[in-house]
Parts: sequence; C-alpha cells; structure tokens
Amino acid sequence: MSTQAMETPRKLSLRSYLMLGILLPVVLFIVLDTVVLYSQALEAVNTAYDRTLLASAKSIGERISANGEAEEAQLSAAVPYAALEVFEADNRSRMMYRISNTRGELIDGFADLRAWHGSLPQHGPYAALVDFYNDVYRGDPVRVAVLLQPVAVQNARVMAVVQVAETLELRRTLARQILINTLLRQLALVSVIALVVFVVVQRATKPVRQLSEQLRQRRVDDLTPLQMADAPTELLPLMDATNTTMSRLKDLLDNQKRFVRDTAHQLRTPLAVLKVQVQSALRGDVEHQQALQEISHTVQRATLLANQMLSLAKVAQLAQEHPDPAQSLDWALVLREVALDLSPLIAEQELDFDIQTTHASIQTHDWMLRELTRNLLHNAIRYSPRGGRLHLRLTRDRRWATLVIADSGPGISDELRKRLFQPFSAGQASSGSGLGLAICLEITRTLGGHIELVNREIQGQRDGLDTIARLPLAASTVATQRVN
Repeated sequence: MSTQAMETPRKLSLRSYLMLGILLPVVLFIVLDTVVLYSQALEAVNTAYDRTLLASAKSIGERISANGEAEEAQLSAAVPYAALEVFEADNRSRMMYRISNTRGELIDGFADLRAWHGSLPQHGPYAALVDFYNDVYRGDPVRVAVLLQPVAVQNARVMAVVQVAETLELRRTLARQILINTLLRQLALVSVIALVVFVVVQRATKPVRQLSEQLRQRRVDDLTPLQMADAPTELLPLMDATNTTMSRLKDLLDNQKRFVRDTAHQLRTPLAVLKVQVQSALRGDVEHQQALQEISHTVQRATLLANQMLSLAKVAQLAQEHPDPAQSLDWALVLREVALDLSPLIAEQELDFDIQTTHASIQTHDWMLRELTRNLLHNAIRYSPRGGRLHLRLTRDRRWATLVIADSGPGISDELRKRLFQPFSAGQASSGSGLGLAICLEITRTLGGHIELVNREIQGQRDGLDTIARLPLAASTVATQRVN
C-alpha cells in the first residue's frame, strides 16, 4: 500500500467550511427560485398567447351564420385564412381553425384538425364557453382554444364549436429566452454573493491565519503567552485556552529541567564517593568488612536520594495531569496505616507513641496523601531522641483537617526554618537528602493546604517541635457539615 493511500484524508479548512456553508444554501435557493420563476414566466406566456387564441376564436365565431329552424338549422361560415394573420405574432408560428357543430361535423376550416370531444371547465378564467388543451397537428405540438359560439336562428339558438390551434415554436422560443435571461441574472447574483462572501471570509479568518503563522514561526522552547491585540472576540477563548496549555507545558518543562539538573548535581557526589570507596577496597586500604559497610551506607543514601527525587517529580506530574482529583480519602485511616507501617522504627527508638484521629475526608490522590503522611512521620521519628515522646493528633473544623505531629526533638533554629523546605536543605548533613520536607511542601501546595514547623517551648526552653499540616476538607464533607 502506498504512502499516499495511508494518509488521513485532509479535512476542510475553516475558510472552505464557511464558503460552503454560506454559498451552498444560497446556490440551492437560487436554483429553486429560478425553477419557480421560469414556471411562473411560462404560465404568464401561455396565458397571454391563450388570449390571442381566444380572440381568434371569437373573431371566427362572429362570421358564423345559421339557416333554418331550431334543430334543423344549418350552420355556415366564410372565414378566409387571411383573417387569422392579424393574430399571428411572426412567421415562426402557424394558426389553424376548425368550425363544427356539436356533433363534430365539419362546417369550415382544416379537416385534419381533430374535433374537440372534451368538456368545459367548471370554473374557468373566462365568462364565455371556452376550453384550452394541447394536441398534435401533422406531427407538431399545438395549443388549441375551443369556443362554443351560440348562433341565433328563428325562435331558437344553436351552438357552433370553434377551434383555433397554434403551433408552439414561438412560445418555446420565448420560454427559452426567459430562462436564459433568468439564468444570466441569477448567475450574476451568485457571482456577486460569492465575491462578497469570499472577501468577508478572508477578512474574518485573517486573525486565525495570523495566529497560526505566529505559532509556526516560534522557537521550539518558546512557550510565552500569545499576544494579538486586534484578535476578534470569538478567538479570545481559543487564545486563553492555548496560553493556559502553554503555561502548563512551561511548568512541566521547568520541573523536568530542574529534576534533571538536581539529579545530575546530587547523584554525582554519592557516585563519586562510591567509586572512591570501591577503589579503596580493591587496593586493600581498608578492611573488607569496613569497606562493605561504607559502600552499603553510600548506596543507601543514593537510593534514598533517588527515590525522593522521583517522588518530587511525581508530585509535579500528578499536579499537571490531574489538577482536580476526584477521589476522596479518609486521612485518619491513611494516618493509622502509615503509622502501622513505620511501627518498627517507632519501636526501635522506644518512643512514647500516641495517636488521636477523627474522620477527615480529603479530596486527593492516594499516593500524595500517603507520601505526605509518611515523610512527616518518618522525619519526626528520625529526629526524636530514643525514649522520647511522639504524639499524633488529627482534628478538623468546618473547612480544614489539621495534622499535628509533636516530637520531643531539639527543634529548629530561626535560620534553619527559613530554608528547611527548600530542596537539599537537611537539618543534619549526614541524616538525609534534604528532600523530605520539600516533597511535603509541594504536596500540601498542590492540594491547596499549607505546612509549618513550630518550636514547642516550656518555661522558655524548647521542648520539641510541632509539625502542623493543614489540608482542605472534601467538598462533600463541607456541604454535609453546613446542612447539619
């Protein structure tokens, strides 16, 4: 199969669609109007020429006389053919006549013109006894007018049948001329309409072509908003939607660039350290057991760093792909499940652990809520001293769900508080990658909440740190509370 055969059929452009949508109904209407006008003009022509035939029949009827009495009367007429010349329009038509009695017996005229055997119309256009019909005379189509002419005789009246026929050459010629003139006028009208529509459509679609050209000439990495001061109102929604999409793409690309930059920067150090440790172990500079422990510690830190960086990238990806999650989760249930997963670490630290929760429905992604809870709780366990206190309390009000994680660690300084939520800003350089709180901050921002760290003091002395995370309740929960 050829490449051309596999190509998708090209769809109509907006300009072609508008041209067809406007011109096609106009052309169809004009064609219908032309047929109607031609039919009406032909009817008018037939009516005019039928009057001529009727005038001829009446002229002949005036020349009929009768001799005798009543039913025995004999009809006679002396009508020279020259008497009909006055009614002939030109030499393109010929007229014939026939005079007969009611029994069809020929009195005068053309014998090969067939006698009339029809009936008079009930409500004709004429007051006289007149009928019109089409017939054939010597192989030529003709139009025939029939006049029932009363003729006075002694003590009575008898009826004569006058038929006048005319060939149709002149009528057809005139009808063709009317049709040609009508078509020429309609063609001129269609041409004017097509020209006007073409000009209007060209001007109406000019902003679309300008916008297309503006996008085509942009650089690959140019995602700045579109600017068209003279754009029509109908094009503004498209431009707004395009600018919104480009803004999302810019954020996505910025996140990817930052992820690649940070990954390259942060992974370079543990990989370099790992290389040195492996070379040192190969040379025998350190004991094998110590070398394996050092290598294991370096790999563990690199793994943690890679996982957390992937988590940070996943937060940005979910925020871009699903900005409005439809799933509602109970934060209390998630909190207890995460606490159960981390219970070995809590037991290892011999912490005085306590948890208090209330139902709090959050509209979120399952992964985001679990990652937020896990990072906050894991961070608190890490900085809590052995045998210290660790209390978890989840409450809610009319709009917010609030998680407070109270540890008995050393707290944080004001200088560290300013940069602790920034990527790669760990409280202790040797204790982590510095991405945990950055991930938590991104998640809470994505879900429309906020997070803060507050030192807990007793009599002017630090007694630990409260990590406070607030997330908005799901819309259904807020509505239920308002009803209650």
